[in-house]
Amino acid sequence: MKLLDEIRACLICQGDLPLEPRPILQFTRQSKILIMGQAPGIKAHDTLRPWNDASGERLRLWLKMKQEFFYDANKTAIVPIGFCYPGRGKSGDLPPRPECRVRWMDTILCELKDLELTILVGAYATTYMLGAGDFNEQIQAHAQKGSPYIVLPHPSPRNNIWLAKNPWFEKETLPQIRRKLKPLLSDR
Repeated sequence: MKLLDEIRACLICQGDLPLEPRPILQFTRQSKILIMGQAPGIKAHDTLRPWNDASGERLRLWLKMKQEFFYDANKTAIVPIGFCYPGRGKSGDLPPRPECRVRWMDTILCELKDLELTILVGAYATTYMLGAGDFNEQIQAHAQKGSPYIVLPHPSPRNNIWLAKNPWFEKETLPQIRRKLKPLLSDR
C-alpha cells in the first residue's frame, strides 16, 4: 500500500528522536479493528513489531485476542499516536511526538473504510479521539455495546498501581469489553 510505504519512510521528526525514525504501525483498508495506543516502546523499535513486550502480552490477554489475529493487518490495524519510539523520561517512555498525528492521522483514518471498532489504549489515544474527560468514566461508558469505541488503561506493568486502585476494571468492565469484542474476533 502506497500510503503505508510513505509513512514508513517518514523522517519528519528525525532530529527530535533519540534513535533513528522507524515508524511502526500496520493497517489495510480491510482492517476491522483499530488499536490506537501512544507510541512504540524500545522493544517494538528494536524488532519493528508493535506491542512486542509485556504491555502487548497483557493487552492481548485483556482482549482475549490471539497473536495471529492481532498481527493480521487485514483484521487489526495498529496505529499509535506517535509512530516512532519517543525516548525515555523520568517515569517511563516520553509522550508521543505530535508530528505523526498532525501529518498522517486523518489520512489513515479515512483509509480505514471497513472499521467496526476502535480500541483506544491509554489517555493519549483517548484524548485524541474522544476529547478530554474523566478517564475512568470513559472506560466504563465505552464498554457498553452501542459505542464504536473501547477505552482501556495502558497495559504497562507500570500501571499496576492504577489496576489495584480500580478493581472494577478487571472484575466488571473487562468482561463487558470481551463480550463486545468477541463477535469481531471470529474468523469471518
